[in-house]
Parts: sequence; structure tokens; C-alpha cells
Amino acid sequence: MNQSHHLPAVQAQPRLSRADGTAIRAVVVDDEDSLTDLLSMALRYEGWDVRLASDGNQALTTIREFRPDVIVLDIMMPGLDGLAVLTRLRADGIQAPILFLTAKDAVEDRVAGLTVGGDDYVTKPFSLEELVARLRALLRRSTLTIAGDADPVIEVGDLTLDESTYEVTRAGTKVDLTATEFELLRYLMRNPRRVLSRAQILDRVWSYDFGGRASVVEIYISYLRKKIDVLGPPMIHTVRGVGYMLRVAE
Repeated sequence: MNQSHHLPAVQAQPRLSRADGTAIRAVVVDDEDSLTDLLSMALRYEGWDVRLASDGNQALTTIREFRPDVIVLDIMMPGLDGLAVLTRLRADGIQAPILFLTAKDAVEDRVAGLTVGGDDYVTKPFSLEELVARLRALLRRSTLTIAGDADPVIEVGDLTLDESTYEVTRAGTKVDLTATEFELLRYLMRNPRRVLSRAQILDRVWSYDFGGRASVVEIYISYLRKKIDVLGPPMIHTVRGVGYMLRVAE
């Protein structure tokens, strides 16, 4: 890991807090004590309330009791690995955004992590500034604020999304989405019948340079299709060579 960055540098952005004004809750899970200590220090500089776990079982216990707003989770751990931890958390209904830590060249780990419901990843070695920035982006996506006069309910055909309660239904059936899935669907629903390129989606939904890895968009589009299009005629369409579009099912 790149440890050359000085901790005060991560304080450059305005501090985030929970809706009730209390500190953001974060859990960091990794079997390397030196890494979790460093990350803990960086996040506490942000003013966050941080808990640490060194293995999968400890992580499950800590997260279930602490109910964090965001989770940093190493994929490769002895015993219960990060993917197994995530699968169990999602099965428990815990939808806190999760940022995976992966080995530099383990592309299959990243894809697997996103496939089972992770929201983002960074590869080791990484900078503290990058990791904190990505966590902040995840938190902003999971705690979206709505303009006072805006109608929080978006409807496209039989698909309804409520920005104030984060509830999504199709034909009256509730659809459970992660924070990233919700933001992607919201962007599509705000632009019905408009073709959105992968670059536009990356910029709007992920809000930082994803290194040109547009495959993450395809992965999340597939998640939405499995949750939205299974409830009726397909609404999410691929426009080959261009991007994606959501329109009323015909």
C-alpha cells in the first residue's frame, strides 16, 4: 500500500455526517493490522466513527451490531472471505455500500465482488486520498438529498421510484436495490427514451474517473435487468455501440 500520503490531506473536503448530524459509521475489514490501523486513522480524521475487524466472522458480528453507513472489505482473507461476508450481509438485508479491497491484478476478484453486490473497489496498493474519495462518493449516492420543491416520485410506465424513501416498485411489486443500483436506475428513469452512453453513466453514477472500465456499467445494467425486467416486459434496452435506454415496455 502507498503510505507516502500525509493524513491531513484527506481532510480537504467538507465533512460528511449522517442525516441526524451524528458521525458517519464505517467498518474496515482486513487481516493486515497495519493497513486497518492506517485506514482507521484516515477515516477518523474525517470525523467518522470507525470499527475494525480482522476476519470474516468478526466482520459479520461487528457489522450486524454496529450497522455502519459504509464498509471497507478485503476480498482475500483466511476462512470466511470478503465475498462470503458480503453475500451473508445482503441476505440479512444490510444494504450499506461496500468498497472492496482487491489484489492489483485480480480482475476476476473485482468482477466477482461487483457481481455479488459490492458497490466499488480499489486495488492494492492504493492512496488514502483515493480510498476516502471513493467512500465519500458511495455515501453521497446512498444518502441522496432531494430539492425541496422537486417531486420525489418518478414514474415510467409501471415502474415507480421514490427518491425520498428509496423505494422502487414495478407493477406494485417492491424491488430491493443497492445504493449504486438505485442511482443508476434513477438516472435512467430521469432520462426515459434517451440513449445514455457508458461514459455518461460512469460520469453521472460513479462521479469519478473509473479508468475507462466501462464493464462496470454493463455489470450493473445486468443487475437491474435481473430485478426490473423479470417483473414484466423488458424496459432496459441496449443500443449497440452507443449505450443504454429505459423506455415503457411495449
